[in-house]
Amino acid sequence: MRGSATDSTSTPGHRHLRRAAVPLASAALLLPLLGAAPAQSSTDTSAGRLQHAFATAATEYHVPQSVLLAVSYLQSRWDWHAGAPSVSGGYGPMHLTDARTAIATTEHYAEGAEDARGDAARAAVHPDIKVPADSALPARLKTLPKAAQLTGLPAEELRTDPAANVAGGAALLAAAQKELGEPLSADPADWYGAVARFSGADDTATAAAYADDVYDVLHTGEERVTDDGQLVALAAQPGLTADTAQLGRTGLGTLPTDGVECPKSVSCEAVWAPYAQFGNDDYGNHDLGDRPVSQSIKYIVIHDTEGAWDGVLNLIQDPTYVSWNYTIRSTDGLIAQHVKAKDVAWHAGNWYVNAKSIGIEHEGFLANPDAWYTEAMYRSSARLVRYLAAKYAIPLDRQHILGHDNVPGPTTSTIPGMHTDPGPYWDWRHYFQLLGHPFKRAGGKHNGLVTILPDYSANQPAYTGCTTSGEACTAHGSSEVRLYSDHDVNAPLIKDIGLKQDPTEDVNDLSSRVSTGQQYAVADRWGGWTAIWYLGQKAWFQNPVKAPTAVPAKGLVITPKDGLASIPVYGRAYPEKDAYPAGVPAQSVVPLPYTIPAGQKYVVGDEVPGEYYYSVTFTTDSHRVVLGKDLYYEIQYGHRVEFVRAADVTLEGSAG
Repeated sequence: MRGSATDSTSTPGHRHLRRAAVPLASAALLLPLLGAAPAQSSTDTSAGRLQHAFATAATEYHVPQSVLLAVSYLQSRWDWHAGAPSVSGGYGPMHLTDARTAIATTEHYAEGAEDARGDAARAAVHPDIKVPADSALPARLKTLPKAAQLTGLPAEELRTDPAANVAGGAALLAAAQKELGEPLSADPADWYGAVARFSGADDTATAAAYADDVYDVLHTGEERVTDDGQLVALAAQPGLTADTAQLGRTGLGTLPTDGVECPKSVSCEAVWAPYAQFGNDDYGNHDLGDRPVSQSIKYIVIHDTEGAWDGVLNLIQDPTYVSWNYTIRSTDGLIAQHVKAKDVAWHAGNWYVNAKSIGIEHEGFLANPDAWYTEAMYRSSARLVRYLAAKYAIPLDRQHILGHDNVPGPTTSTIPGMHTDPGPYWDWRHYFQLLGHPFKRAGGKHNGLVTILPDYSANQPAYTGCTTSGEACTAHGSSEVRLYSDHDVNAPLIKDIGLKQDPTEDVNDLSSRVSTGQQYAVADRWGGWTAIWYLGQKAWFQNPVKAPTAVPAKGLVITPKDGLASIPVYGRAYPEKDAYPAGVPAQSVVPLPYTIPAGQKYVVGDEVPGEYYYSVTFTTDSHRVVLGKDLYYEIQYGHRVEFVRAADVTLEGSAG
């Protein structure tokens, strides 16, 4: 869609989604998947009931209980999600899929006014989405009907009763074992092939990656309290050796992997985005580059697709659309690469960030908290990010591993249209644990910095607009903490002047929210409240001693130089005018409407030189990387990161 502002009929939960942007047929397909979760009133959630269900199903279908538990952990971490389906139509602890309505035909780059490329030197890209032809659902998206056939249980019971759901998963595993000609052995080592088939993958690489993850869970063991308050445990079996030779008898195919840039520990296929010229000297859907030789890669940007796998992969292959580097599938963690790391994808809405980042899409929906991300997806994504971070020397912290919602608007006019995914329900705490860099306390309770770190499950701030504008969202765990103008929940919320509207509790409104892993300088304390410097203001959040939402941190901060009443804030780190060579138009270094008043402090993520990638033509002979002498600091300013000129600030330690 060409750049019109969001109108008053926006569909909540899809980040500035205009009704005109989604064909009615597409919206109708999505409604059953995104509707209210079914009640669980008939389900007994007393402690031990779910553990007993695994034991019962294992006995009835002759599947080792440990295998059943490990598969379920990878599917859902044993959570129930109140019976609501995942993004791919998966239900319950076993993530049994019934996704007749799960194929979405839109994608979040078509929503709202954001220009995914984010470079004023080239015309904005606002894609027009066409509804693809209907296609048969793959087998991986209809495992629940098959489980109903195998168990004789009604499909509705498999969706709404956790015990029935577990039985359905056990029946599917037993059927896969029989199809492979393997006995219903009591030895978990003999079930590798069946586990691989259970993934629903069409290829050996994805199936093997999934099965390896399941057996990793078996090796290490797990124990946790589920989202409905049940303790479930799986004892470790460190000496277990799986019969991986069974994989060769599964009859699965191979993936197109030519040239993919992925770690060996994941399954990765090549679905390349086109670099093509079309129309009146226009081209898409990314820019050729030579990273990291010509430019460093500083950031990884986490997105969610706001659409399902099949439709999204059709869009990435359209040269008139936009682009990102990778997409990760919900059901099994399969990764598709679209744009080489050396090239620049159009995904973040800020050209400076695009030119220095890699964008990863995750099959999911921001505003539907129970369109949940599977453990398989989280693990696959974390392995990819660890690989990319090591390869390109990207720090594993929240000023370099950004959500799309943390990317700054490059100019004042773009701020209201910037996207807000992956949103408040992405579990940053768990994600960084999988990255091997868990957030933790650093120093004493009176340190000058804090890391935001709520308990995801227990932290359930109120949101509105998940399904209907102004209506309350279902209570759900969240990575984010709300900010007030005083130490009182009845005080006004913190206002973001760049958004040009009063703050609300809408799920897409970032005005007054901080996110797990973000770090801020402490401005004040009052009882169980902590104040931080945020958007040029003192912002308060609840931080009680017995249920803290933040922990002490250490690091560097900036503050305006002595004698300056305030300093400007920028949405991109562009070079000074004198740095541009002949033939490359100088880009304006224009501050945003934000400032940092004297005495305030903000956490530093990086020091970077001013840099601009000039790339506005299909042929690459005119492309240039312009590097300036001006230095900038990337800071955690509000919910989004921003930049300040090093010449304007003093760098300090955080203690005190």
